[in-house]
Amino acid sequence: MSVDQNSKGALKLKFLSHGTLSSRDLDFARKFYEEFLGLEVVRTSHRSLMIRLGGANTIAVVLTNKITQQDHLNHNGLDVETKADVDAAYERILNEKDKWKIGHITKPVEQHGTYAFFFRDADENVWEILTNPQGGYSWLFEQGDLPGKGHHEKDFRRPGRED
Repeated sequence: MSVDQNSKGALKLKFLSHGTLSSRDLDFARKFYEEFLGLEVVRTSHRSLMIRLGGANTIAVVLTNKITQQDHLNHNGLDVETKADVDAAYERILNEKDKWKIGHITKPVEQHGTYAFFFRDADENVWEILTNPQGGYSWLFEQGDLPGKGHHEKDFRRPGRED
């Protein structure tokens, strides 16, 4: 299935290219992104990085001294294949939280068709590690509009999920 990369909206946009995160220490953030999360990182200026993993969408990381705590609803997802992978990541984060200045780690739970947990990095950015098929949540576009609570229904089952 090909994805139409041209907006049908009034603005005729072609690609959702990036988001932005804040950092108070780009050198520490870069080590965290590369060595711990395994993200691809490039320094784009004296006050910014660009990060990505597994696709063309990127996140800019910008140096600032005005860090605010990110709300859990405003988070970035990192996909893994299985519940065992989520559990392994959870244990690793618990074991290395002090080294990487990780805070507010939630326990893995079933939610909206995935198994996931959240944590905050040293810059108060929130990350979710979750089970997802190849392509992340793109399968929801194949479902079309969902009635009621949709994928937030308590008994929602993601298509193709074996467990």
